[in-house]
Amino acid sequence: MPSPDLDLPAEGRIVAGEHRFPIRVYFEDTDLSGIVYHANYLRYMERARSDMLRLAGVDQRAHQEAGGGAYAVTALTIRYRAPARLDDALLVLTRLTQVRAASVDIQQRVMRGGAVLTQAEVTAALVGASGRPQRQPKQWIAAFARVMESGDRFS
Repeated sequence: MPSPDLDLPAEGRIVAGEHRFPIRVYFEDTDLSGIVYHANYLRYMERARSDMLRLAGVDQRAHQEAGGGAYAVTALTIRYRAPARLDDALLVLTRLTQVRAASVDIQQRVMRGGAVLTQAEVTAALVGASGRPQRQPKQWIAAFARVMESGDRFS
């Protein structure tokens, strides 16, 4: 009988403080020319950020359902360097670069082999129901520090 873990979605893994999230380009990701539509890189990066948080021990859903707020992207700078194409195997690399009381800065790159296709700098702030920033839970800040400082203990 197959392991039940084989039926779970891939979450990537954290290696040396960097989350590694593999993804494949499907037809739905591309435009008529077979090139990935520019907004889909943001989707890839969002998936990678969410799975990195989950692996680090941050339960966004439970926090939100308890009335604790949710992350919102407050700043984003993105640079497109080269196109991804239908059926490419990509790797989204995510690294936390700074953690503050209510926000976190994140660097992301979408790679194909050794080539950087897209890179972004993202700031995500924890906001309450009112839309105002709020302090991140101390255990989250501690989890972020462990990811930033340690090797691959979360993989």
